[in-house]
Amino acid sequence: MTGAARRPTVKLALTGAVVLGLLGILVFAAVREWTTARPAAARPALAPPRPALTAAEEAYALALWPIHNQVKAGALRMTFGGLNYKLGEIDARELRARTEAARDIYRQAETRIRALSPPASFQAVHAEYVEAVDLYRRAAAEMARTGDDGRDEHLLAAFPLSQEAGRKLLRVGNVLWPGEYVPN
Repeated sequence: MTGAARRPTVKLALTGAVVLGLLGILVFAAVREWTTARPAAARPALAPPRPALTAAEEAYALALWPIHNQVKAGALRMTFGGLNYKLGEIDARELRARTEAARDIYRQAETRIRALSPPASFQAVHAEYVEAVDLYRRAAAEMARTGDDGRDEHLLAAFPLSQEAGRKLLRVGNVLWPGEYVPN
């Protein structure tokens, strides 16, 4: 028996080893899955599905959406204005102009929001949104003071107001438009 007779035996042995190795992996995986599977009672419960908005809630969310887009644009304008000022890309006068433009957006938004009639289920959401816009307006007014006297303390004072406004918008957005991005 020469090399020709041994080759099929070697191929057969290698094929058998590969098959046995794969079977071993399959058995290991099955045993591990079987021993680590938890009963249904031990699994964490999924959150119940979120109920659909009522017609009145949907109408309110749709009416607030264009206002919300303007508020976000104002927040971005204000944030980038502060960053550009600190990076030396704009001067204090330009910062004042940008924050004044944002403040105008917030004034208009507040007027439009107050004209909305939220359903009873969204009264708290509505109030929180009004508070957020007011915080943004106050932050813009504070930032604009840097344009008057050049003191960065105004930016530091505006920051927490803007941050809280962003958190409020996020909470409202999670109710009205889940997963929607909010600046700040």
